[in-house]
Amino acid sequence: MSFFEEKLTKLNGMTVHTIKTDKYKTNTLVLKLLAPLKKETVTKRALLPYVLQRATARFPSTGQIRHHLDGLYGATLFADLTKKGENHIITLRMEVANENFLTEKTPLLEEAIKLMSDILLRPLLNGDAFDESIIKEEKRTLKQRIQAAYDDKMRYSNLRLVQEMCKDEPYALHVNGEMEDADALTAAELYEYYQRVLKEDKLDFYLIGDFCEETAGKMIQTHFTFAANSHAYPELEKQVSQKVEEKEVIEEEDVKQGKLNIGYRTNCTYKDEQYFALQVFNGIFGGFSHSKLFINVREKASLAYYAASRVESHKGLLMVMSGIEVGNFDRAVSIIKEQMGAMKAGDFTEEDLDQTKGMIRNQLLETIDTSFGLCEVLYQNAAANAGRTFDELLDGISQVTKEEVVAAASNIQLDTIYFLKGTGAESDG
Repeated sequence: MSFFEEKLTKLNGMTVHTIKTDKYKTNTLVLKLLAPLKKETVTKRALLPYVLQRATARFPSTGQIRHHLDGLYGATLFADLTKKGENHIITLRMEVANENFLTEKTPLLEEAIKLMSDILLRPLLNGDAFDESIIKEEKRTLKQRIQAAYDDKMRYSNLRLVQEMCKDEPYALHVNGEMEDADALTAAELYEYYQRVLKEDKLDFYLIGDFCEETAGKMIQTHFTFAANSHAYPELEKQVSQKVEEKEVIEEEDVKQGKLNIGYRTNCTYKDEQYFALQVFNGIFGGFSHSKLFINVREKASLAYYAASRVESHKGLLMVMSGIEVGNFDRAVSIIKEQMGAMKAGDFTEEDLDQTKGMIRNQLLETIDTSFGLCEVLYQNAAANAGRTFDELLDGISQVTKEEVVAAASNIQLDTIYFLKGTGAESDG
């Protein structure tokens, strides 16, 4: 049984993904723009989507865009930023009611496609620059977003782990860029960068819902008229294999609870065959409430307020996050290392394996319950330049053996232990 069918067509270099399904009551439009993470562009890129969604030539103010969205039966529009591996990804997302359910036939889908194309291709300009007042406001908001990552100590400790672990790699860059770069950025510089984005970014447009594919395809073709260009998957700089040497970084801040974050290199990414086994490994190790970290660090030893792990599958990293009393540092590190050792030794049962595979399957099926979740699952392929279907993903997970999990575990290397402890607190490390 196939859960859905994804059709791909090329349009001026942009890849259009249509997923026709009657599962959702709305139609969802998602535009993804992918480019390599680079220090010189990261802040410009972090500002750009928020500037684009503020005003267009047709709707020159945020109020007018909001009013237009309200007129489309309360359609929604969001901008977002993420990084996957060494790539920086801009997301523009719209959700609009399906006109088939309306008594009066309003061309909602076409209006949504038209607005999405306006936002990308016809922004509000002042000569050869973006609108100065919008830039000023969005720079202030961007700086608040950057600051928020420093104020939230759980996020901050993860950010610091990545900065220490990936020091000379693009992945160390913060998704929202740098404060000082935001201050110096002009409306003209951002417009110049925007033109580069249209020429060089890998563009993927997702349309998910119940619509006539032929009609929708023609609408996209009509409204997304722009100069054809490569929009190819970017050639990333060849990453030099990192020399992995265990290092420890301890910092002090005014925090009540110590934040212990440990980073490992998995030597496996989304495209690799071992990806399925790595996902199952993570589920048993620290991904779920039945995992080794949760049971041994949090429950049995009562050392942590939380203890979990997650995989960054486009970069090949495994992160352990834990909140502990400062005095428990050594014991917590030691127990976490023991759990990794147990995984490498195959010290887990077939029952653990089956339970974890079932939970990953449920998690994936839950994710595709929303159209945006479905888009994120599908976009893994575009972001990794891979071609794995959702059915292959489920099959791959279900077929993982204990031996494969142990093999995946044996490739994992401890890289960095980062600990954020309270000012003046004595750790046992």
